[in-house]
Amino acid sequence: MSADERAAADHRPTSATRGSAFIRACRREPVPHTPVWFMRQAGRSLPEYHKVREGVAMLDSCMRPDLVTEITLQPVRRHKVDAAIYFSDIVVPLKAIGLDLDIKPGVGPVVAEPVRTRADLDRLRPLEPDDVTYVTEAIGMLTAELGATPLIGFAGAPFTLASYLVEGGPSRNHERTKAMMYGDPQLWADLLDRLAVITSAFLKVQIEAGASAVQLFDSWVGALAPDDYRRSVLPASAKVFDAVAGYDVPRIHFGVGSGELLGLMGEAGADVVGVDWRVPLNEAAKRVGPGKALQGNLDPAVLFAPRTAVETKAREVLHAAQAAPGHVFNLGHGVLPTTDPDALTALVEFVHTTTER
Repeated sequence: MSADERAAADHRPTSATRGSAFIRACRREPVPHTPVWFMRQAGRSLPEYHKVREGVAMLDSCMRPDLVTEITLQPVRRHKVDAAIYFSDIVVPLKAIGLDLDIKPGVGPVVAEPVRTRADLDRLRPLEPDDVTYVTEAIGMLTAELGATPLIGFAGAPFTLASYLVEGGPSRNHERTKAMMYGDPQLWADLLDRLAVITSAFLKVQIEAGASAVQLFDSWVGALAPDDYRRSVLPASAKVFDAVAGYDVPRIHFGVGSGELLGLMGEAGADVVGVDWRVPLNEAAKRVGPGKALQGNLDPAVLFAPRTAVETKAREVLHAAQAAPGHVFNLGHGVLPTTDPDALTALVEFVHTTTER
């Protein structure tokens, strides 16, 4: 047995969370009700979040176990969701290995020295557990508080991380990213492979500290055509999912604008494929194929409509989800910053009561 296999065997999830509705749905097992959690549920829509974050920079808040714990727990307390999502940012592991980057308000991650040459790869060293001791500490605090409520680990997918690194920040068209992918495919493959190693290590730290599931966010993957994804991205994402397969925790894969990629994203190795609001879940089930649960997929903007309209649209999601062998209710992307928190609380209650077995 390899060291990785021994570590995986020693850190498999406990029975406390294994019987939860969320974990059961991820495993396509019968559930007492459809479980609910929301992407970006721990954050910008909550007044209590803004209060504890006051005067604290985003990356600093991700590195303080006390703040991470409080922010992660806030939506569980308020909304009674079925799972917590670890509060972090996709660039945290890159910051942890020493890259000069910051998250600028109103802009997003900004990289001081973009990665554009082979020499730049030398700055992407492997992530060690000692680089992120605050993650281990925070998850220990969280699992003690959460009890039977699962904690979902969090990481950015290699393609999205590469896009930020190559572009130097957010990009509408990903010109430099695609120029490298098409113009120097070996450099591109080596960049994504290094990022897959870093991401795998970051997820392993979270699982070994007590996370009961993990989600890989590929925010920008919808910019790709299927052939480009299969050739230039899928191998790195598959490497991440394969690296954590032995831990026996559900693995979720989510991308924005990824309707044409759903089958390929499932092939990458996820147990659960997240679907944005553009593709109905019954159609998504056909594209993903058998053997995968689905997650999603209410349009986040629906929450600004009157409650009766929200309930109507939520029923449509639940009806379409009957085509999937397992379903975790979520939004089709993150909670929008100006969302009324009471609308989220009401939505959780509606899904629970509507689907109660």
